[in-house]
Amino acid sequence: MTLKRQMQGFIAPLILATAVTSVAAHAEIIDRILAVVNGALIMQSDVRMAMRLGLVPAPSATDSLAAPLDALIERRLVLEEVDRYAPPDPNDADVGRRLDDVRQRAGAAFDTILRESGISVDQLRRQMRDDLRIDAYLLQRFGAMQPSEEEIQQYYRDHQAAFTRNGAVRPLDEVRDVARAELMANQRAVMITDWIAGLRRRATINVLPR
Repeated sequence: MTLKRQMQGFIAPLILATAVTSVAAHAEIIDRILAVVNGALIMQSDVRMAMRLGLVPAPSATDSLAAPLDALIERRLVLEEVDRYAPPDPNDADVGRRLDDVRQRAGAAFDTILRESGISVDQLRRQMRDDLRIDAYLLQRFGAMQPSEEEIQQYYRDHQAAFTRNGAVRPLDEVRDVARAELMANQRAVMITDWIAGLRRRATINVLPR
């Protein structure tokens, strides 16, 4: 074998090895762990997919991931409670409607979002099923409260602007049902917030630096 052929046989693998090393050195990190909730991982791809599909609150101007990540942490904690008490599964029609709502919000980008997030429609459908199980559990646990007449009257007095039409405050008798519904929703939201705060205190949550 001539010296030229020997050099070619040596240089070709060297060029290939250098190219592979270069690609590896410039490879981007496409996913990372953002939080660990009682041993369950929440990945950056989970948060970004939830954001793009409108499944979590909109990000703030100062931190694009904080609020969506916090929402997924709380969802994880609530789902653990749901799994513990095992409420009935929602029917397929309700799951399908929830999935259709997500699909419509995403529009033409729906398939692209799923593909780039690495999940299938069936996996997203299971998430929708879990979301409906969470809704049913929260309604069962916190939906039976009934405010007193005194509480309704106080809410009406405290929110006069909401019951004003054409510059005149509508009588309580006309808006009692609306006032009751709004008060119940507010009370329920406060109770759920306090309950979730308790779940967080008892949980092991590690939010990794980003």
